[in-house]
Amino acid sequence: MSPRLTGARRAAGPPGLADVAELVRAPAALSVVGDTLAGLAAARAGTSSGTAAGTTGGAPTPLRARHLLLPVASACLYLGGMALNDYGDRHVDAVERPERPIPSGRISPRAALAIGTALTAGGVAAAGLAGGRRALGVALPLAACVWTYDLVAKDRPAGPFVMAACRGLDVLLGATPGRLRSALPAAAGLTAHTLGVTLLSRGEVHGTTPQVAGAVAAGTVAGAVAAAAVPFTVTATRPAVRWTTVAAAAAYAAATLPGQVRAAARPTAANARSATRAGIQAMVPLQAAWAARSGSLGTTALLAGVAAVGQGLRLLGRARGRAGVSIT
Repeated sequence: MSPRLTGARRAAGPPGLADVAELVRAPAALSVVGDTLAGLAAARAGTSSGTAAGTTGGAPTPLRARHLLLPVASACLYLGGMALNDYGDRHVDAVERPERPIPSGRISPRAALAIGTALTAGGVAAAGLAGGRRALGVALPLAACVWTYDLVAKDRPAGPFVMAACRGLDVLLGATPGRLRSALPAAAGLTAHTLGVTLLSRGEVHGTTPQVAGAVAAGTVAGAVAAAAVPFTVTATRPAVRWTTVAAAAAYAAATLPGQVRAAARPTAANARSATRAGIQAMVPLQAAWAARSGSLGTTALLAGVAAVGQGLRLLGRARGRAGVSIT
């Protein structure tokens, strides 16, 4: 039986929970919740500065319990996008990655599409409950970008830019309870990093090029410097903010730069996969750096915990003999 026919066969019965978790790359969702947290920290910092229209005495926008749904919305949209990614790639994966849930027959294409649709709808609904029309005004374009990337743009020249736009919008989704404009630098930082990771991911099967990997590595250095550049007014009043921001930015560079340098020196498919995986995992320290830059050390500590949980899950997977699965 050919790989294509194997990938097209219908899964027997409903998919198991472990298979669904693999389809949506469940542990990788830890890399996305920090987008909304960093956006919220930046928006609240902008509001507390007294520059936002309509503020009184520089008081930050009060947090409501419903705002906790913003990271939930972000995670749902991300997980739905992963399911749609495999649905859109099912014929290619039947040849190149036959171990994935759809080509291996563990999940049918129809079930994968249903899972992606349900998670997208859940993400948009959670955003609406958290922030009303303002949050929906960001969540709907974000969902559209996710679907466009996975089903239309992924293999086209615009693909990396559409994926990068998803991350930028995700940061702005978190900023909807406060001042959106204040979150633009953080959104730009996550957008640029995502663009680089997505460009590298295109070499996961056949290899990348020294030029692409080198440019992405240079972008990482620039991104770390930009995140660490805390405004002097903040540094003067809160030295802890500067040192925490610098530490998080350094952790980001240390997590992702070595793999990119190796890919530039030897642009093999294995090195491209390794650099891509490291780049996704490095999203969390980058989010932490932008949160710290906004003065939200509590959010930074929370993201440090998220990074620790993610590392623990990866070590557990290795101990159980599970090979790392590409998240692109």
